[in-house]
Amino acid sequence: MATSRCVAGFRHRAEASDAVARRPPPTQKENSMRVGFVGAGRMGRPMIARLVDAGHTVRAVARNAEAHAAVTSAGATPVSSSTRAALDAEVLIVCVFSDDQVREICSDTALLADLPAGALIVLHTTGSPETTTSVAAAAARRGIGVVDAPVSGGPHDIAAGTLTVFLGGSDTDARRATEVLRTYADPILHVGELGSGQRVKLVNNVLFAAQIGLVADAVRLATHLGLSEPALLSALPHASSNGNAITRIATHGSVAKFRTTAAEFLRKDIAVADQVATALGANLGLLETAIRAALPPPESI
Repeated sequence: MATSRCVAGFRHRAEASDAVARRPPPTQKENSMRVGFVGAGRMGRPMIARLVDAGHTVRAVARNAEAHAAVTSAGATPVSSSTRAALDAEVLIVCVFSDDQVREICSDTALLADLPAGALIVLHTTGSPETTTSVAAAAARRGIGVVDAPVSGGPHDIAAGTLTVFLGGSDTDARRATEVLRTYADPILHVGELGSGQRVKLVNNVLFAAQIGLVADAVRLATHLGLSEPALLSALPHASSNGNAITRIATHGSVAKFRTTAAEFLRKDIAVADQVATALGANLGLLETAIRAALPPPESI
């Protein structure tokens, strides 16, 4: 059973919802689409709400009472399975946690059969480009398009309409996807052919993890120099070394506290990035050393 959770990016925005200027969803009721949605979790629910607000008809998978209530409250129709969400949908959005879940959902022959020819599958899950291409190959036999669309940002960005999407796919499919994604995303960056969105997101998360590692080692140095971690983190966001990693860590109060919120997602994505790089005869290089400082083995944390 696929978990209804989409991977959040780690770009810093003000977390408090009242601190984010909400951008109304584009008014496009005359161009409304039938949208199926799989993954009505922390990220998926605000996406569904924005889609409905923009005038789209949304059928979303809701397998428990909490999800059923949230989907209904957003104005969408709750359904019991991915195949029911796909039924007669023009666009099917998949926003779950892992490659395994994407393959489980999209390898279902009944799901592909229920999607009409000409439909489009949008994969928000961060994962291997190979998963995207294998899903696309199966979908193409049914005349269905696929784009990979991993995201950077969180629920607050979705609610504000300012989620970042890295889009991979043909020009035609990217344009079609943008018509739907612009209800909750800006910017939408078409970065290349199918799988390119995943490659950009994996590099982003590897680099972000390395930056966390550099901050962790800076804290180590600071303690040797007689500084406390809170004192250092109160100062660095105002200095030339500031960046997303420092700001996010400072917001949480320590490297250790931030690590607990990000480690699960980063470990998954770094493992995928390492596998992709190895298959192409490459490696993580200097980034790997910094990543070890950011994400030591679980037993050593």
